[in-house]
Amino acid sequence: MDAEKMAEQLFWLFVLFCLFGVPLLLTGFQIYCLFTRRNTPRFRKWRGILELFTIFLGTFYSLGYGALSGISFQSDWTKQLYNQQRHTPVATWTWPTILAFAAVGVLGYLILRLVPLKRMPPLVVVAGISCSYAGVIVSVLWCIQIWRDGTRLLALFPVNCILLVMIQVRNLIRQWGELAPQEEKNFRNPFLKRVNDFFGDAETWPAAALVLFIPLLGILLAVLALFGQSPDAVIQAFTQTSDWNLSRQVAPQNLYRDEHYLCTVAAGGHRKVVKPIRMGQRHGHPVIVNRQLCVANAFEQILEERMPRTHRALRHFYDMYGFPVARRIRSPYGADLVYVLMKPLEWLFLLALYFTDVRPENRIAIQYLPPEDQKRLREQAGGL
Repeated sequence: MDAEKMAEQLFWLFVLFCLFGVPLLLTGFQIYCLFTRRNTPRFRKWRGILELFTIFLGTFYSLGYGALSGISFQSDWTKQLYNQQRHTPVATWTWPTILAFAAVGVLGYLILRLVPLKRMPPLVVVAGISCSYAGVIVSVLWCIQIWRDGTRLLALFPVNCILLVMIQVRNLIRQWGELAPQEEKNFRNPFLKRVNDFFGDAETWPAAALVLFIPLLGILLAVLALFGQSPDAVIQAFTQTSDWNLSRQVAPQNLYRDEHYLCTVAAGGHRKVVKPIRMGQRHGHPVIVNRQLCVANAFEQILEERMPRTHRALRHFYDMYGFPVARRIRSPYGADLVYVLMKPLEWLFLLALYFTDVRPENRIAIQYLPPEDQKRLREQAGGL
């Protein structure tokens, strides 16, 4: 038994290491690469291998962390969410702009990473660095946006992308200094000589790329405007959201969606079909209530009062099969279908209430009200 328990503990330690240890180790290695001066062929080989691991595993882990974080990436701040769900950290209508910036950043990095430095004119290197800045800007904004409890791990991959760009720029500057000095050229035009000297100094490349980024940004925004994107879409992508650090909107408060499938139906179906009538309270959480839900709960209350054993048996059956059904209702159309299928049962429940209760409508009306409101309404109506 002890051996089985130890094996189980080792398994979960391995799972935790894969989920958290591997990404942190890869990030630590990239930080080491940024500051180390090691440049042996063997080290460059291992750096390239781990760089590929960082990119591919980073993409995989980001998708996994996103799925586990409860973020609804399709839900803007205006949409009603439930339980622990969170709105998208990036406004959905701005995704074309964000993806375009990311694509330009990837293009710039690939130029710097795959083309040998000795085959690239300095101006091409500066252009590659300038393009990579587009991806860095999006990564920085993303990290600031999602740096909150429960979602910080989503910043690991963008941080690694920023580190990869910094490492590559640093390596290019060092490589340029190690290349054999070129022959001195004589320029009749002093301006051309100053330009040549400026771009011939690798230390100026990051600053020159920042200057070049301004017209590049203008061209990129102009192209995106042709596809209907706003010029300030990069800013609105993170500010026209709710629940996040850069958000400037206040979303509707999340509603509690009970695992009771009729609660799910009342909250999740189309309003014209399921006909919600008011807010209620169940187990201390606010829920949306419709008449079908109130009738079913009133019938269960009568059953519990008059036939407790039958009620316990039916309740056990529901707990076993009803909850799994509720978890499968994931769309308004599914909720509408359950509402329609439950209509005959609702009529049977209503018929039973009218045959067994003196004031059936009073009993239906107080369902899912707070206890103090139920007590007050009972006193006003002279009991149920």
